[in-house]
Amino acid sequence: MVKPLSLLAALAAALATATVGRSGHELPVYPSYYPHEIAIETIPPEGAAPLLLENKIQAYLGPQPRFSDNVPVSIRAVESLGSFVIVLRNPAAPAPTDAASACAAVETIVGDIAGKQGFVFHPYPITPLHGDYLYYADLAEAAKARFLRAHARTSAAPANLRVKVGGALQHLIRPEWIAQGLEWDVAVEEVDAADLVASSMTSVNGWLGPPWMKAGWFHAERMLADAIEDGETRARANAMLGRLEASDYRDAVERINLQRDLVTTLTSSCRKLVVGYTIKRQYLSVEFSDGIENIGFDSIEGLNSPMFIRTVKLKNFPWNGWLMLGIDKAPNAAWNPIAGFNDSFGRLLWSAVGDPALVPAPYDSGWMLNRLSDVQSNSGR
Repeated sequence: MVKPLSLLAALAAALATATVGRSGHELPVYPSYYPHEIAIETIPPEGAAPLLLENKIQAYLGPQPRFSDNVPVSIRAVESLGSFVIVLRNPAAPAPTDAASACAAVETIVGDIAGKQGFVFHPYPITPLHGDYLYYADLAEAAKARFLRAHARTSAAPANLRVKVGGALQHLIRPEWIAQGLEWDVAVEEVDAADLVASSMTSVNGWLGPPWMKAGWFHAERMLADAIEDGETRARANAMLGRLEASDYRDAVERINLQRDLVTTLTSSCRKLVVGYTIKRQYLSVEFSDGIENIGFDSIEGLNSPMFIRTVKLKNFPWNGWLMLGIDKAPNAAWNPIAGFNDSFGRLLWSAVGDPALVPAPYDSGWMLNRLSDVQSNSGR
C-alpha cells in the first residue's frame, strides 16, 4: 500500500566486491559513483526551476521546468525520445469501398503535418534515438519520401474530414478538421516511449524484461500489431515475431533481415501509422561545486533509468554523497517488486534500490553488466 509521502529518502548501501589485484594492473571491478542517500521529492514543473537554480535538487525528472529567465549555463538538458505520434483510422467507421479511399484521409493528414513545429516528422516506427536505427535507416527515409510524394499528388482534402486530437498535438491539425462531437474519422494520438519500455520491463526476473525490450522492431510490434486486419498478414507477422523471440535464425544477417521484414509487414497498412515523435528534455544542475557530473542516461527513458542512478556523481564528493531528485508525479503504485513500482516514481525508486545484474545500455538496444566487467583471465599465470 502506498504511503502518502512526497519525499522519500532511499538509503542505498554500496556493495563491496572482493577481488585479486596484481601490481601494475587495474582491478576488473569498480564500484559505481553511488550516493549513500537519495532523496526523491514530488515537485510540480512550476516549482522545479528555483530548486534547480538553488541546488536544492540536482535533477528534475519531469516536464520542462518553467524558468523565468534564460536558462543559466549551470543548468543543462538531456534529450531522449518523448513519445510516438500515431495517426489511426476509426475502426468503427463505415468500411471504405477501396484501399485508395481508405488511405486518402490518413495520407492527407500525414502530409499536412509534415512541416509543423513541435514534433519531428518521421513516418516510421523506429527513430534515430533507437539503438538499432541504422538497420532501418534506408526504410525510414524511403517511407518519408513516399508520404511526401503521396501528399504532393493529393489535389484536395477529403470532404468533411473529422479528426480527433487533443492536448499538445492539437496545433498539428487544421482547426476546421478537428472533430467537434463524438464521431470522428481519423485520430492523432501519442504513445509515451518510456511507458512503452517500462510496461515490458515489469518482471519477476529482476525486472530485466525481455532481451529485446529496447529494440525498435519490438516497439513497432507493440504499437502496430493490433491494427493488422488481414488474417494472412497477421499470421506472417506472428511467425516472424515468434522466430525473433526464439532466436530462430542462423546469424546476425538473417536476424536483421527478419527484423526489417517484420517492421515492413507491420507498416504495410494505413489503418494505424507512426508519423513522428517528440523529444523529451530533462534538466539537471552541473554547477561547479554542488552540481552533478559523469551523467549517463537512456535514449528512450531519459534520466528515469537505472543507467542514470548507476553513473551520476556529485561534484563535491569523490564518492557517495547526497543526491536530491525531483519528479512531477506522486507515487500511486504499490511498493513491492512483483506487482508494484510500475509508475514513474516507483521506477525511479526501484532503479535506486533494485541493483539488477544487468541494466539497459544507454545508447544501444542491448544490455550491459552492472558494476562488473567481463574480463577474461590469463590462464598462463
